Amino acid sequence: MMIETLSQLVSMNLKRADNYFEAMQSMRPFINLSGALRGLAVDLGKISNDFRLLSSGPNTGLAEINLPAVQPGSSIMPGKVNPVLAEMLNMVCFRVIGNDLTIANAGAAGQLELNVMMPVIADTLIESLKILIGGISSFNNRCLKGITANEDKCRNYAENSLAMVTALNPLIGYLRAANVAKESLATGKPIREIIMEKGYLRQDELDIYLSPDTLTEPGIPGK
Repeated sequence: MMIETLSQLVSMNLKRADNYFEAMQSMRPFINLSGALRGLAVDLGKISNDFRLLSSGPNTGLAEINLPAVQPGSSIMPGKVNPVLAEMLNMVCFRVIGNDLTIANAGAAGQLELNVMMPVIADTLIESLKILIGGISSFNNRCLKGITANEDKCRNYAENSLAMVTALNPLIGYLRAANVAKESLATGKPIREIIMEKGYLRQDELDIYLSPDTLTEPGIPGK
């Protein structure tokens, strides 16, 4: 009767355990589920950190992306947009990771044919599921869908990166490319300007070989 009622409540085809003794002493199914949630939390935490870093600024950070403003601003700095949704998801992930440790310890604390730690396993696992569902939904709807790229900033980073000179190796040689990079670093001059001053390539050629759009595609630019 209980199995049938639970199956209807959760819209799943539940069944009795094949071995009651194993079901009472081993919490492995719950530990495995919690471990999967922990893995998800680790990935989500990393993604949240990426968004916080990429949106840092606007003047002294990366500022490559813009996060939606979901509150008036910082309590200390008026007008500042804090990455509160990313921070919220970080905290959810920390809690889920901590809950997994609780569940693992509770699973190992059983004795012989009975594990009396099932209540804390159930309570903690349900909490992890609830806060992950709520956290992901809120982050998706109130942050992720509203993220925009700071195109001017991103293009400026790309065009002024010393790494751009790598694309010129097949054209002007490694030694010349290395010297151009060193001069750009020492003088602050753009790669393009130095290349044209030395007469290595023309402007129209640089537009092809140093285009951020073509450099992010497979193959050698201009070929």
